[in-house]
This record gives sequence, structure tokens and C-alpha cells, in this order.
Amino acid sequence: MTGRAIPEWIATHPDQKVPPRVRDRVFEAHGGRCHRTKRPIRGGETWELEHVVALCNGGEHREGNLAPILAGKPHKDKTAEDVAQKSKVYRMRAKHLGLWPKPRRALRSRGFEKRGEPGK
Repeated sequence: MTGRAIPEWIATHPDQKVPPRVRDRVFEAHGGRCHRTKRPIRGGETWELEHVVALCNGGEHREGNLAPILAGKPHKDKTAEDVAQKSKVYRMRAKHLGLWPKPRRALRSRGFEKRGEPGK
């Protein structure tokens, strides 16, 4: 006997809270292991859901893009990597569009008019 097929949860907007039933399914799908450190998450440890491909880097807010991660250092490190990747992609895009790097020297004006000698 096979179990019923459960459709994948897909959020309607990026800020939508993940329902507890989906949180439980994601935890079980990853075998109760931290996505980052690969170690089992023990009872009482604080963990969160992490987007495998960050939303800012084109990931989607759906069950297939979520994974459990230990709160604290592992989550902070993953977030820092996501932001660094986003920044690099932004710089590369700006460079291809001719918007980066910014000019190093300011535009030069023609200067001030010279004053005549005193007394003339």
C-alpha cells in the first residue's frame, strides 16, 4: 500500500510563514540533519528553515527549496555567503552594463579666472 501523494507547498508571497506541517515534512525529508553542518539536530536545539538558494539570489519560497539549519553560527555563516554572492552578481551585472567601476577622479572644471595685478 502506498501513501497518498502530498502536493509540494508553495508560498503565495515571499513573507508567508511556513506552516508547521510543512516544517515537519522538511525536517523529516532531510533526516533531521542540519543542512549546513550535516550533523543531527538533537531535541531541544534551536533550528530554523533556510532557503537552499536564497530568495535574494533567485530562489523560490517553496518546500523543495527549504532545509533545516541550526540557529546561530551556521545560519549566520550561510546568510553571509548568500549576501556575498548577491553582491558579486550585482557587481558583475553592473560591470557588463558599463555602470561599474565608478570613475576614480572627479570631473575637472575650467577653474577660476585669474585676477589682475593689484593696483591696476
